[in-house]
Amino acid sequence: MAKREHWKSEPDDHDYPAASDYLSLSLAPDLADQVVAALRIEPIVHRKAKDLLRASGLPVLGTDNPHVARDLKKVDDGQKLSPVLVVRGDLLHGRPLVIADGYHRVCASHHLDEDADIPCRITDLPAPTVAPADR
Repeated sequence: MAKREHWKSEPDDHDYPAASDYLSLSLAPDLADQVVAALRIEPIVHRKAKDLLRASGLPVLGTDNPHVARDLKKVDDGQKLSPVLVVRGDLLHGRPLVIADGYHRVCASHHLDEDADIPCRITDLPAPTVAPADR
């Protein structure tokens, strides 16, 4: 029988700074920090590995990827994985979902069972603020 991953109830503390570092490559650092602050308070929801990958447009990394292999080893050793942190995409504007932290865990889970539910915290980007027009 194939091993199945088990998940922690909350993301690890170090996942949030990692998400901020990643997001700050595509967002202004203060906006990345706002998104991460929102992720901290979002409830845990569950999404399938295959759907997270499809919505993000990211490929499934192979089991030979060192980070995926490390997560598969954790599963094999009975260790729990940390939930993933996700920024919702916008289909109407062509913006894919962003896996801010946990891409390798999603790939590892996909190799074990693409239909398995992965715990996630998902948030939206803040709405852009528009300054009122001068009168």
